[in-house]
Amino acid sequence: MAKVVMYCTAVCPYCVAAERLLKSRGVTEIEKIRVDLEPARMDEMIARSGGRRTVPQVFIGDTHVGGFDDTSALDAAGELVPLLNRA
Repeated sequence: MAKVVMYCTAVCPYCVAAERLLKSRGVTEIEKIRVDLEPARMDEMIARSGGRRTVPQVFIGDTHVGGFDDTSALDAAGELVPLLNRA
């Protein structure tokens, strides 16, 4: 399974929803980068995501998926699990 990285904060309901969705699709480990605890990582997130400033920002392998809505849409299109299964 591909590595999953999620930039998030502690009080973000969309972050919780994204984690729940990913886990329901078989993800057992998510590297969470808490931008509320490490504000310097916010600049890293913005650069990696092409300018996005909201959390969550989900990365599967080298692919930037986007926020919860993007992740959910990818799942609805049947493309999330194949992306997760690429190694």
